[in-house]
Amino acid sequence: MQSSQSKQWDIFCKVIDNHGDLGVCWRLARQLAALGERVRLWVDDATALGWMAPSGHDGVQVIDWLDPSALRAAVAQPAPDVLIEGFGCDPAPELVARFAERPGIAWINLEYLSAEPYVERLHGLPSPVFKGPGAGLTKRFFYPGFTSATGGLLREPDLMERRSRFDRASWLSARQIPWRQDERLVSLFCYEPPALAGLLARLAESRQPTRLLVTAGRAAQAVQALQGSAPLLHGRGALSISYLPYLTQPDFDHLLWACDLNFVRGEDSLVRALWAGAPLIWQIYPQDDDAHHEKLNAWLDWLGAPPSLRLFHHAWNGFGDTALPEAEMHGPWLETARDARARLLAQDDLITQLRKFVTQKS
Repeated sequence: MQSSQSKQWDIFCKVIDNHGDLGVCWRLARQLAALGERVRLWVDDATALGWMAPSGHDGVQVIDWLDPSALRAAVAQPAPDVLIEGFGCDPAPELVARFAERPGIAWINLEYLSAEPYVERLHGLPSPVFKGPGAGLTKRFFYPGFTSATGGLLREPDLMERRSRFDRASWLSARQIPWRQDERLVSLFCYEPPALAGLLARLAESRQPTRLLVTAGRAAQAVQALQGSAPLLHGRGALSISYLPYLTQPDFDHLLWACDLNFVRGEDSLVRALWAGAPLIWQIYPQDDDAHHEKLNAWLDWLGAPPSLRLFHHAWNGFGDTALPEAEMHGPWLETARDARARLLAQDDLITQLRKFVTQKS
């Protein structure tokens, strides 16, 4: 419920990977609205919200950034109290000019997630604007992160309560996903990892049956391409494959909660896999200069990854020519995942920190 103390938040998102950029910004908008804030989400391509959040959310207005009439209407309205620039996406100059007219404003540059040391150094620092319609204003860097010296991670207040009540057998049955209780469940949300063929072969040759739950989009296309070129993986051995439709954000969380091992990619799904508390493998977004190698290793250091988990991550992300080792769904990998979640739960979540940050800086 909105109150007289609520603020108007304008969140800007340019879609590069609509599962990640838009996924983060939608979760941010939804959680702010649930706390009584007024939110406008400006996005240049809202297509994925059709399956990610088909029912929308009370208190969140989605606006097409590229629609001239929507831009004119927004400029005619009072300026927002808070402008969130998602991942340095440069909001429309007309809106920045309107924003600049309001005293006591807060302009936040919400940055990408990383465990690298620079995040703690730069979190909260000012970035004066010297030219353009926002000249004279000051942006503030807000870095999500894994330590108490960063902005934290998105987490709904009731998330762990809902996690504890989750019944995976009921969820799988309701979605007509076949499952025998002797089967391990593994989710796959990925790009096109170099070691995918090796993973499928290992699961097919395992002594314990595994059902692989493959998400729609690039993951499904990658697996189907391998099945076409390697028919021995289809319907043989210990591996069964179920292809999923596009899932809403709540159901994506449920998928991660249901599985014994989660393969995730990018940023939003990494955070959701950490909250799931099951072993996880992260495919980091590749960069041409291999800067993602350092980023992945920094996260593995924070995680306290045992050698087998670190080796698996390197092979999965194509570091060198190391063969993919056996995946572990219990023991050290599970202990590592649960320890990481416990450490994160002891810290304030991103929304709590962001609202406090805005109040202090505006």
